[in-house]
Amino acid sequence: MAVSIDTVYQRVLTLASKEQRGYITPQEFNLLANHAQMEIFEQYFYDIKQFNRIPGNATEYSDMLNILHEKIGLFEEEEDNAWMITNMPTLPAPLQSYMQIPSEIYKIGTVRIGDNQVELVNTKDFDAAMISPLTAPTSSRPIGTLTSKGLRVAVAKDEFATPGDFTMNISYIARPAEVQWAYVVVNDKPLYNPNIAVDFELHQSEETELVYKILKLAGVNLKSAEMIQIGQTLEQTQNQLEKQ
Repeated sequence: MAVSIDTVYQRVLTLASKEQRGYITPQEFNLLANHAQMEIFEQYFYDIKQFNRIPGNATEYSDMLNILHEKIGLFEEEEDNAWMITNMPTLPAPLQSYMQIPSEIYKIGTVRIGDNQVELVNTKDFDAAMISPLTAPTSSRPIGTLTSKGLRVAVAKDEFATPGDFTMNISYIARPAEVQWAYVVVNDKPLYNPNIAVDFELHQSEETELVYKILKLAGVNLKSAEMIQIGQTLEQTQNQLEKQ
């Protein structure tokens, strides 16, 4: 279940307006909310690297790695060949061997051609493999690389795979959808409109973190040192509790 954007907005407004610290407009809130959501989302991957270095917790519901994988799991997607043809078209000539990567993809996990997994390597290793007969890719051992142009998958020295010519599928981590506290104006005041609002896609446990992080960002925006301090203190306390 998603985190209600209205719940987060009302909590932020309550904390921000206390002792007249300032008012946050819906437009400002939406900008700060999306920034906070991406900060939390991107931190998952750094935290996984950190917690991989320390022993896990044997308790089923408090192992941090399990918790992080559960949170990231909300964004895991697996799509078939038809989806790739529609959403990852090839570029015009002379770059038609490159598949475009849609903006919704944050990290690519696995690419397959039939039952064979594509080995994703950096551009240097990809180019080196392509010119050596011993390491050149084959249909049963395809290789791929990600560049600024897109995804390129090779099945032979001079042959590249695309979902239009091969049966392919892909797994990836999706980028969180952009949130929006939507409203209609009634008597010169914004009234929440749940019909067109977009909630946070983060795990429910991130509701408090979102509130504190947005409050801190709002303090910067409103040039309120007190609000920044409150947001930072609450956020740090929350993080310490989570990582004990």
